[in-house]
Amino acid sequence: MAGSSGKLEKMSSIDAQLRLLAPGKVSEDDKLVEYDALLLDRFLDILQDLHGVEIRETVQQCYELSAEYESSRDFQKLDELGKVLTNLDPGDSIAVASSFSHMLNLANLAEEVQIAHRRRIKLKKGDFADENSATTESDFEETLKRLVTDLKKSPEEIFDALKNQTVDLVLTAHPTQSVRRSLLQKHGRIRNCLTQLYAKDITPEDKQELDEALQREIQAAFRTDEIRRTPPTPQDEMRAGMSYFHETIWKGVPKFLRRLDTSLKNIGINERVPYNVPLIQFSSWMGGDRDGNPRVTPEVTKDVCMLARMMASNLYYSQIEDLMFELSMWRCTDELRVRANELHQSTRKDAKHYIEFWKHIPANEPYRVVLGDVRDKLYNTRERSRHLLANAVNDIPEDLTFTSIEQFLEPLELCYRSLCACGDQPIADGSLLDFLRQVSTFGLSLVRLDIRQESERHTDVMNAITTHLEIGSYRDWSEEKRQEWLLSELNAKRPLFGSDLVKTDEIAEVLDTFHIIAELPSDNFGAYIISMATAPSDVLAVELLQRECHVTKPLRVVPLFEKLADLDAAPAAVARLFSIDWYRNRINGKQEVMIGYSDSGKDAGRLSAAWQMYKAQEELVKVSKQYGVKLTMFHGRGGTVGRGGGPTHLAILSQPPDTINGSLRVTVQGEVIEQSFGEEHLCFRTLQRFTAATLEHGMHPPISPKPEWRALMDELAVVATKEYRSIVFQEPRFVEYFRLATPETEYGRMNIGSRPSKRKPSGGIESLRAIPWIFAWTQTRFHLPVWLGFGAAFKFALEKDIRNFQVLKVMYNEWPFFRVTIDLIEMVFAKGDPSITALYDTLLVSKDLWSFGKRLRDNYEETQNLLLQVAGHKDLLAENPYLNQRLRLRYPYITTLNVSQACTLKRIRDPDFHVTLRPHLSKEIVDSTKEASELVKLNPTSEFPPGLEDTLILTMKGIAAGMQNTG
Repeated sequence: MAGSSGKLEKMSSIDAQLRLLAPGKVSEDDKLVEYDALLLDRFLDILQDLHGVEIRETVQQCYELSAEYESSRDFQKLDELGKVLTNLDPGDSIAVASSFSHMLNLANLAEEVQIAHRRRIKLKKGDFADENSATTESDFEETLKRLVTDLKKSPEEIFDALKNQTVDLVLTAHPTQSVRRSLLQKHGRIRNCLTQLYAKDITPEDKQELDEALQREIQAAFRTDEIRRTPPTPQDEMRAGMSYFHETIWKGVPKFLRRLDTSLKNIGINERVPYNVPLIQFSSWMGGDRDGNPRVTPEVTKDVCMLARMMASNLYYSQIEDLMFELSMWRCTDELRVRANELHQSTRKDAKHYIEFWKHIPANEPYRVVLGDVRDKLYNTRERSRHLLANAVNDIPEDLTFTSIEQFLEPLELCYRSLCACGDQPIADGSLLDFLRQVSTFGLSLVRLDIRQESERHTDVMNAITTHLEIGSYRDWSEEKRQEWLLSELNAKRPLFGSDLVKTDEIAEVLDTFHIIAELPSDNFGAYIISMATAPSDVLAVELLQRECHVTKPLRVVPLFEKLADLDAAPAAVARLFSIDWYRNRINGKQEVMIGYSDSGKDAGRLSAAWQMYKAQEELVKVSKQYGVKLTMFHGRGGTVGRGGGPTHLAILSQPPDTINGSLRVTVQGEVIEQSFGEEHLCFRTLQRFTAATLEHGMHPPISPKPEWRALMDELAVVATKEYRSIVFQEPRFVEYFRLATPETEYGRMNIGSRPSKRKPSGGIESLRAIPWIFAWTQTRFHLPVWLGFGAAFKFALEKDIRNFQVLKVMYNEWPFFRVTIDLIEMVFAKGDPSITALYDTLLVSKDLWSFGKRLRDNYEETQNLLLQVAGHKDLLAENPYLNQRLRLRYPYITTLNVSQACTLKRIRDPDFHVTLRPHLSKEIVDSTKEASELVKLNPTSEFPPGLEDTLILTMKGIAAGMQNTG
C-alpha cells in the first residue's frame, strides 16, 4: 500500500470533486461524506496496486467528468466521458466498470452506517424524529406512546389488539437481487469495520487493525467475480433466502419480541406477549412459485421443503444444549418429575437412532432429562429430513422424531409450567421463552411454502379430464356451467379420473405438484396462489384437484387479481364465490385475497393501478363483511415504486381503512430481502416497522377519501390510463423504441434468477414480466412505467377547472394514500435523468425514432413540474434533505456506468462501430495492465467481442446498486 501522504495526494482531486458535489452537513451528526471518502480512498489505493496507475487515473478522470456533468448539466461532459470509455481496451473496460460498481456498493455501505449512526444517537436522546421517523419509520415504543397519549387508547386495548395481530412476510426469489451472496457477506464485514472505526474510545492499535481489516475486506470484495456465470437453480435461490434465517431472523425474532415485552411494560402492561401468538410469521415462494418458471418442478418443491425442515432441525439442535446447560435446577413439579423418571427408566429397542446423552444426566436434574429427549428427537428429525432430501434409505421410525409442532411444544411447555409453578418464572422467561417463541414462529418447517400456478394451467387439466370423460370441453364452457360441474364433483364421492388419463407434460406437472403436497407433511405448506384469477371456477378447480390428488389437509386457495380489469371485477367474483354454500363451509369464515402491484402497473401505469387497488380493497372488505368472512389482504409488492415498493410504514398506513384489521401478508422480494434482513439491526427494524404500522392502522385507521376526492381520482385514473396505454400498447413503434433504448433484450444475461423474463418467449410487452420491464427503464434512469400518465391526468384536472389545483393540494396534505403516491413518484424523479436517457437514444435508437424519444422526455419534464406544483415543493426532495444528499453522492458513479453501458450496447449491437486503442498507450503500459486484460478470459464463450458482455453486466449491476430499488 502507498503511504498515507501519497494516498492523500492521489485522492485530492477526486475527494475535492466529491466534497464540491456533496451538499453541506444536514445535521451535526452527519458523517456520510466522511465515511464515503474513507472507503473511496482505500478502494483507489487497492485498485492502483492491482491494476496500475493508468487504471486508477482513468477511473478518477471518469469520476471527475461525471461530477462536472452533475454540477453543470453540460451534455458535452457526457460526450467526453463516452470518448474516454470507448477508447478502453476490453480488459480495461471491465476493470473500470467493475471499479464503479464496487464504488457504488461502498457508497451504499457508507449510507447504511450513517443511518445506523444517526438512529443510535436519536434513540439515546429519546428523539425519534430523525429522517426516517415521521415518514418512513415505525418505532414500536413511540407508536405505543402515541396510541396511549394522543389517541387515548388504553394499554389493555392495545395489548388485546396486538395479541390478535398477524404479519406474514413472504420471501420470494424474484430476480431483482443483482449482488451475489458471497459479495453481500463481504459487504457486511466492511460495514462492521467502518462502524467500529468510528466508535468512541477506540485505541490507536484497534484503529490500525480495523483499518487493515477494512482494506482487506474491500480488496476481497473487489477480487470476487461480481458476475454469476450460470443461472441459479430454484434450490440455489431457496438456500440464499434461507441463509437470512441463519444470520439474522432466527435470533432476531425472540430479540424483537422481548423488546415488545419491554415496550408494553413501559405503558403499564406487566404481561409478556404469549409465545404462541402468531405475531410474526414467515413464508416463502422459493421453490413453490411455478408461474412461468419451468425449472420449478414437483421434485424441486419436495427438495426445498426437505431442505427447510433440515435447516430448522439444525437451528433448534444447535440451541438445545445451551438450554439444557441453563436449566440445571432440581426443583420441579410432580408432573415433570414423573416424565423425567419415565425417560430415565425407559429402554429403547431402536437405540441406534438415539444419542441418549440424557441417560447420563443425574436424576436430580429433571429439566435436562426432558430436554435431552427433545434433543434426541431433533437429531432424528434432522437425519430423517436429510435422508429424504438425498433420496436415501430412511430407517428412522416416525415415533422417534417430531412430526408436528404440538409434539415439539409439549415437553417445552411442561418445563415452562414447572418452572413457573416452582417460583422460577424469571428463569422460565429467559432462554426457554425465547426457544418457545422460535418454535411457535418457525415450526418444524422453518417457513411455509406457498404454491403459485397460473389459472390457465388448471383449466388445461380440467379440459383434459372432461375430454377424457367425453362430457365436453371444459375450456369452452360458460362460467356457470364450469361452477355447476365442479360443485357436483366436489360433492361426489367417486374418483374423477384414473391412471388412464391422457396427460401432456404440462398437465402431468400440475397433477404431480398436488401429489407432492399430499405426500409431504402439511405444515410445509401455506397457501395455493392462483395467478391471473378471474372467476370462482378458478378457485373451485384447485379445490377439486386437491381432493382428487388426496391432499388430506387442503391448502387455503388464494386468488390473485393482477390486471386492472381483474381488480375491477374482483369484488363481484369474490361475492359469487362466497355465495356458494359448499365453499363458504369449506373456508370456515376466513379468506385470503392477493392483489398484484406488478402486472396492474404494467397494464395501466402507477396512478391508475394504485387507485384501482385502493378501491378493490374497499369493495372486497364490504363483500367479506356482507358474508361474515374475515378477509386477509396479501400484497404482492416489489422493490421498485412501479411494483408497489416504498417505505413499509407509509405503504401500510396509506391502505384503506378496515383493509388490514390486524392481518397482513406481504411479499419481500429480491434485493428488498437484503435491505430488510441483511444485518441484525435491519432485521429488528423491519419486524418493528411491520408490527407497529399494522397495529397503528388497526387502532387509528387513515381517513377515507371525501366524495369530491374520489370523483377527481376517478377522472385522473381514466385520463392516466388512456395516456399510458396510448403510448405503451397503441403507439406502433413503441416496442421497437423500448428494445432499442434500454438493455431489455440483454437482461437475461445477468443470471440473477431462475425464471425466464417472459411468460411466452415469442410475446411482446404484454407477455414481458413486470420485473424486466421495470428493470430496463430503471437502468436508463427514465422510469417510464412509474410516471407515465400522471402528467396528462394533472393537466386535464387543471384545464377542466382551476379550482382542482387547490383540491389536489388538500388531498396531498390530508389523505395518506394520495400523499404517499405523490411522494414516491417525486423520489423516482429525483433518481431520474432525461439527459442520460437522451444519450441512450443518440447512441442506440434509429434516427427516425429520435422525435418519439424527445416527445417522451418532454412529457417527463412536464409531469415533473406538475407534480412539484401539486406537492407544493420548489425542488425535488426539498422535504427530504437526507435522501437528497445520499443521491447526490451516488450520481457521479451511476452516470459513469450509464455512459459505459450505452457505449457498450452500441458496440454490441453495431458490429461496424469500431474504436481504436488509446494512441498514447505504450507497450509497457499495456503490459502493466495485463491483470485487467486477464478479466476478459472469465467469459470466453460470449457471442460478443471480447470483454463487452462482462462490461455490460457489470454496468447493469452497478446501476442497480445505485438505484437500490430496481425490481
